[in-house]
Amino acid sequence: MSTQADAGSITVKRWTGASIATVCMVLAAQVVLALGPLFMSANIVDRLTTLFIYGTLALMWNALAGYAGLVSIGQQAFFGLGAYAAVRLANAGISVYPALLLGAVLVAVVSLPISAFMLRLRAGEFAIGMWVVAELAHLMVNLDTLINGETGTSLIELQRYTAHDRRVYTYWAALATVVVLGWLVYLMLRGRLGSAAQAIRDNEEAAASIGVRVFASKRLIFVLSAFGCAAAGALWVATSITFQPKAYFSVQWSAYMIFMVLVGGIGTYEGPIVGAILFFTVEALFGATGVAYLIGLGATAMLFALLLPRGIWGEIERRLGWRLLPIGYQLEFRAGDSPQRDRAGETTDASAPTQ
Repeated sequence: MSTQADAGSITVKRWTGASIATVCMVLAAQVVLALGPLFMSANIVDRLTTLFIYGTLALMWNALAGYAGLVSIGQQAFFGLGAYAAVRLANAGISVYPALLLGAVLVAVVSLPISAFMLRLRAGEFAIGMWVVAELAHLMVNLDTLINGETGTSLIELQRYTAHDRRVYTYWAALATVVVLGWLVYLMLRGRLGSAAQAIRDNEEAAASIGVRVFASKRLIFVLSAFGCAAAGALWVATSITFQPKAYFSVQWSAYMIFMVLVGGIGTYEGPIVGAILFFTVEALFGATGVAYLIGLGATAMLFALLLPRGIWGEIERRLGWRLLPIGYQLEFRAGDSPQRDRAGETTDASAPTQ
């Protein structure tokens, strides 16, 4: 779709040939991945399940921080609660895989009253406040006699399935989660919520002055992020079977999310996907090195923040002008027009597309 403006000198586009082709390729890849267990080895299925969970976490943290400006270091609260809810519901007699989804829904409901308090905080206060929420959730889960403190428990109901069936069902559940949430975030960001979230991120007071429903917009993204992180936690316990609160409520999960988004490109849609793939690859190669691996991740994230603040995909967009899955609009100026300013306030050369 395109429209003409300013006597035909500017073309406003939402879709380009490259973006249409990319969407078609993504849909085709998702169909192939859905058929994956029919021709992939068990090891590849397990690895892809892990990648899907990482992708879900990256998309959720980017929606929260990259678009709404809500930088959180406490999303492990929802990750851990999602796993805990799944264990509790399965123990109560609910079939395991429906329990994974229902657990994430219950955590999203719990996040509503949490948002009433947390969204009144700004910047660093919000970030630290979310970490406090995660620690409180950790302590409360430890009080449950089913969990046995830090000893933890297991999702023993999974034993009703054979190892092959368990692997395949968890793979499909993880794939469905990242696909549905990925497209949902994409469509939401292309609509009014996306514009409202970015306006809030840039200047909350200015956004409110032009009629943006600041609190309602932030709450919707906050609850969606809580749901996604909880679903990821529930899927993680389905892959590992064991649940130990210290491992699931660890701040390392937020560190992983931040790494994936910063390195991939915060505030871009494609960036977290790139970051998740890169993080997955690095973990597969160096994860066994222990503390050195974690130090390396932290140092890498700091270097990217200092030297490439846009991240990998942000730099690709800036240098090459690629918008494969565009959230906003693109302006194309005819050759010979004077430089214009795009929506981000940067000078754009004639005929260069901008989002």
